[in-house]
Formats: sequence, C-alpha cells, structure tokens
Amino acid sequence: MLREQEALRDFVPVRIDGVLAGGIQLPGPNPMQREVMESSAFNRLGESVQQFDVSGRRLLIPDMSPTGSRLIAASFRAVGADAVVMETYRGLALGREYTSGKECFPCQVTLGDILHHLETERQRLGSAFAPERYVYFLPEADGPCRFGMYNKLQRLVLDRFDAYRSVPIVYISTRNNYATADIVPPGKSSYFRKLSYVAVIIADVLDRITWRVRPYEKEAGSTDGLMTDALNKMVKAVEHMGPELDFGRLLGPLADIAARARSLMKTGERRRPRIGIIGEIYLRSHPCSNQDIIRKLEAYGGEVVNASLGEWVNFVNFESIRKSEHQWQKAWRDRSHGGLREVARRWMGLKIEQYYQRWRQCQVYRTVREHLDIEPDHGIQAVKKRLDHNRLFHFAIGTEAVLSIGGALEYIHHGYDGVVNVFPFTCMPSTIASSVLRPLLHEMKVPYLDAPYDGAIQPNRDVALRTFLYQARQHRDVGGQGKER
Repeated sequence: MLREQEALRDFVPVRIDGVLAGGIQLPGPNPMQREVMESSAFNRLGESVQQFDVSGRRLLIPDMSPTGSRLIAASFRAVGADAVVMETYRGLALGREYTSGKECFPCQVTLGDILHHLETERQRLGSAFAPERYVYFLPEADGPCRFGMYNKLQRLVLDRFDAYRSVPIVYISTRNNYATADIVPPGKSSYFRKLSYVAVIIADVLDRITWRVRPYEKEAGSTDGLMTDALNKMVKAVEHMGPELDFGRLLGPLADIAARARSLMKTGERRRPRIGIIGEIYLRSHPCSNQDIIRKLEAYGGEVVNASLGEWVNFVNFESIRKSEHQWQKAWRDRSHGGLREVARRWMGLKIEQYYQRWRQCQVYRTVREHLDIEPDHGIQAVKKRLDHNRLFHFAIGTEAVLSIGGALEYIHHGYDGVVNVFPFTCMPSTIASSVLRPLLHEMKVPYLDAPYDGAIQPNRDVALRTFLYQARQHRDVGGQGKER
C-alpha cells in the first residue's frame, strides 16, 4: 500500500473542487468534507476498490472495444448482473480536468467516461439518483504498466465528489488470472468464465469479418450495416443462452453471419496490402482514441488486421502457468511438500483452462473460416518463438511489449506488408517495442509506423499514413522482401 500511495501522489492533481468542465458542473465537497477526504483518501483504496458480488447493482463497463465490451456486458447479464456499456469519449474534457497529464491517455478517457456517465445519471434522475446502486468495473494488471494504478487513481478522483463517494470500483486482476469467483453470484463463476471467454473470441471474429469484407464490399456501408445487426443478434444470444452453455446457439448464427458477409464482397479483385496492428490494447481497440486508424488505413488502400482481445487473455493464462512452474521449482528447492501440492494443483487447473481456451478459440474460428477466410489469431507459443529464444526481448519481462514484438514478427512470417504500432504517448511497453521493431523491420525491408496518441490531432498524420500505405503497396508488388525469424 505504501508503494501505491507514493506512486499515486505523483499522479493526482492538486485541484479537488467541482469545476465547470466539458459543459458539466460537478458537485464539489465543502471545506470540512475536503479535510476529511484528504486524511483518509488512501485508506479508501482498500475499502472501495474491491472484488465483491455485483448482483443488485448496475455494473458500468468502459467502452474499450465497440464489439468486445458489449459482448462482455452481455455475459454479465447472462449471470444476472445488470451490466451496461458507458457512452465513451463524451467526457474527455472531464478526464483531462481531473488528471495531471502524467497518466497515459486511456486513463484520461476512462475517467472522463465514468464522470460523464454518473453526472448524466444524476441530472436525469434528480433526487432519485442513488450512487450506491452503481458499481464501476475497471480491471487491473500487475507489472510496471500504469494500467495497474487506474482504479486507484480514479477512486481518489471519485472521492472528491460527495455524490460519487458511494460508487464502488470492482476489478479483476492478472495477479490471479482474472479470477471472477468474487464478483458474480455464487455458483456462477465457472459458467461466467467460460461464457465470457467465448464472447471475447466471438468479438474478435466479428471484427475480423468486418476487416476482411469492408475493403472489398460491393456497396459502400453494407458491411457496417450487416455487422451492426450481427452484433445485436450475438449480444442477445449470449445474454439469453442460459446456464446450459449451449455454444451451438452461438456458433450457428455466427456461421450465417460469415456467409452473408462473404456475399457482400467483390469477386476477382486483387488483394490489398495487408497491414497488421500491434500495440497497447486499449488504444488499438478504441476507435475514438486512435482516431479511427483502421478505417483510415482502409481508405488509403490497405486491408487491416488488429491484434485480438483473446490474445491478451491467452497471454495472461500462459504467464500464470509460467509463474506456477517457477513457484514449483522454488518449492522443490525448499523441500516444501505442502507447497508442491498446492502449486501442482494450481498448475493443473491453469493447464486445463488453457486447453479449454484453445479448443473453444479453434472451434469459433473454424466455424467462420468454413465460410470466409478471416485471418487466424496468433498463438502465444508462436509469439514466444518469434522472440528468437529471448534474444530480441526476454519473454519473462512480460507486458504488451512481448506480444507487440512477437506479434509483429508473426504478421511478417505470414506475409503481411506492413506493421503499425498504436499506443498512448509515453507508453513504456510500446516504446520498448518500437525501439526493437523499428531497426529490425528496416533491416527486413518491411514498412513500419509508430502511431502514438494523446487526443491531439497530429498535423502530419494523414501524410504519414498515406506514405506508409504507399510503401506497403510497393512491398506487396515486389512479393515481400522480409526474412523469417
């Protein structure tokens, strides 16, 4: 806790009064409330950022991925939680007002989203507004990334407003492989875990259908229209699937969506340069934050594939297994028989989950690929292999740099014509990935582009994207000159 306090003091801005920001007057504390809050703020981190059963409250989910967030919310509703996806990017001015500028951009966006949502609800309901009826869902990760501190910083900001102090924050964490037993109704954790994982994979597949079809559609806008309807249907299917986990009720409609999407494509058209996106998971998944970079690349002549959400979930499980193996070695050296049994039990559970995830992911992708040749996902072992026995970057360091470096080389191995690294300005893992990939891909003669974002409009952005696509087209036309690694 002391380490977290020291880190947060450097991030939290001095102002604590309610101010007019983004067109909304937030309710600020009076002087007496402010004094009490300042003395107990850090104690609140353990009291109101917890894991608890969210039943009976409205669960507020940030809109990170337009597809993934809605299917995850549907998974929560399937187990009885009243989950909604918050409107995004409307409260960016609020997020910036109550941060210092040292945070990475996703922190400002998500903070603005929750402040805007709560204030909109307060104005809509008036005296009927009851903050204790809401709960804010904000996962976390361990390691050096600042993402692990978002929910703590945002707890301190929410506590500055008397109207929002009663809104708790619930989280899941990479520390325990995103365990959900404490946040869903008793007895439904296993069901929710399986359903939510499949929902994430379905979200990835729906996105890949869109990216495969939209650059080649016969009629402009037809792909977006189809996929909007498809997402609504899959949300309802996930929500009403029932505790029997009948995944056939999801795979059947998914196959139909893929077949209908294929019918929208032109035939006989040459394949565009394929562009692979890597980088920080929020920025690369959130169209508002990355200024719709996928559509921009498509407009300039590319076919784009973004790194998946499932890749990160699989990576977290892979890392948990690796850590369990290290713990087993330590217990063996210490001759701790009890420790060996406990670690072996945990390792076996993680391996079973890993096999289950692989099975379900392959099942979903195979269902769609029977009708449409969407791009397969990167396996974590394949990504690890691309690091060349840790010569390029040591896998044990972790963070998204592992996935970005290995994922970029996987794209190239499969014949992609360019790589774009999308990340928040000053993001440490993505900056590390850039320092490795930029000279490496230059040597391999593969076009590479860094795309950092902090909410500002870069004056040379379009020129950079057009130039990058020109280079990718040249790479495609000469048949690719990259060397496998």
